[in-house]
Amino acid sequence: MAVVIKKIKEGFVGQRMIVLPPNVKKHVVKNELIKRCYLTAIGFYPRAVNHDRERKTGSSQYILLYCVEGTGYINIQGVEFILTPNSYFIIPKNVPHHYRSSTENPWSIYWVHFTGESADLLYQRYAERDQPGKVMIPHEEKRILAFNEIYDLVENSFDTREIEISNIKLLDFVSSFIFHKEINPSLQGTDVITASINFMKNNLHQNISLEELADRQRLSVSHYCRLFAAKTGRSPHQYFNQLKIWQSCQYLYFSDRNIKEICAELGFDDPYYFSRLFKKLMGISPANYKNQHKRA
Repeated sequence: MAVVIKKIKEGFVGQRMIVLPPNVKKHVVKNELIKRCYLTAIGFYPRAVNHDRERKTGSSQYILLYCVEGTGYINIQGVEFILTPNSYFIIPKNVPHHYRSSTENPWSIYWVHFTGESADLLYQRYAERDQPGKVMIPHEEKRILAFNEIYDLVENSFDTREIEISNIKLLDFVSSFIFHKEINPSLQGTDVITASINFMKNNLHQNISLEELADRQRLSVSHYCRLFAAKTGRSPHQYFNQLKIWQSCQYLYFSDRNIKEICAELGFDDPYYFSRLFKKLMGISPANYKNQHKRA
């Protein structure tokens, strides 16, 4: 005799789930601060045995599914994706879909439904990848903490300020998935230009020649410069000076160092050259910058 497995949309031991009431949504879509990207539902399903959800006409919101345990399957217009621990998927809005938990190894998923004009742009960034679909992502506890902060805010109150804060945090939460490589550049590997930039950041106090920078990466100067420009849009010399000027802004704001001391700290032999470079890049002299940004 065949065993009939009851499919479940929701209703799991330990689950957390909130769906915004229609009257709250009406206020959200009129709120200029958050209407461009806002959540309509949020939840966590632990060990969701027999979880099975099909929408034959799709959803009017985007659905982010983040798997932290077990396995699940997502079918989008006949293409199946397997969601495993430390992976996520964003289901596009208005597209028929079907997702379900594995019967042998049920998934645990965090999920949010979100929409708005900025949500459309966020999805475009997600879909720009070479391999659309499931994305592997390193586990970060702060991402779970961010989810819990959003959930707790919505759970505690539907008042305007709580809804505003929760949706401001939502934008950051969704971005932590889509832009996780940019937020954590060390995850992109140690290509020669990234390594060179890290070396620059750790040696802002030095004067380093172009030849030395290229030699450290075992490249010819011409090849190094081509790779550097392709990655950053600037020459190594321009980039290194930009890093030094950005650091000088920190010294001008957070310390009492004078211009001569800052020059010595950042490897500039000529204070006049430093001042000209600072004004060229920042649009203002170092002295005026310090006066305009005096700490209270």
